[in-house]
Amino acid sequence: MSLKVKHIMNTKLETIHPEATVYDAIERLIDKRIRSLLVLPKDERDVYGVVTVRDIVFKVLAKNLNPHQIKVENIASKPVISIDKETELLDLVNLMEKFNIARLFIQEDRKIIGVVSLLDVLSAVLIERAKNKI
Repeated sequence: MSLKVKHIMNTKLETIHPEATVYDAIERLIDKRIRSLLVLPKDERDVYGVVTVRDIVFKVLAKNLNPHQIKVENIASKPVISIDKETELLDLVNLMEKFNIARLFIQEDRKIIGVVSLLDVLSAVLIERAKNKI
């Protein structure tokens, strides 16, 4: 795998404000049929976070908490683990394994510009293998 992260990253990031409710996050996730939202920093001293379907199910719903009353910032994982867009795909996979995560955010000049999920990695490997057989 000699692909770089920039070749497979998804640049259509869905974001949410940290003070939005978990219910708002649920609506957005279901509407967009996605599994995570990038939580924006509150201010210039804050960092990006991520809230996932897993976070919502285990941290809110399983505890019978009201998603209308919980803010996204209270359950988001911070800071997000991010890498440079020039990173090799194999290095990305190794980081995902090391931190046991399903997605890594891609940064450029301290700004999040994309995301790569495990499914993106699978797709990229399949496409590369198909190209090499031609």
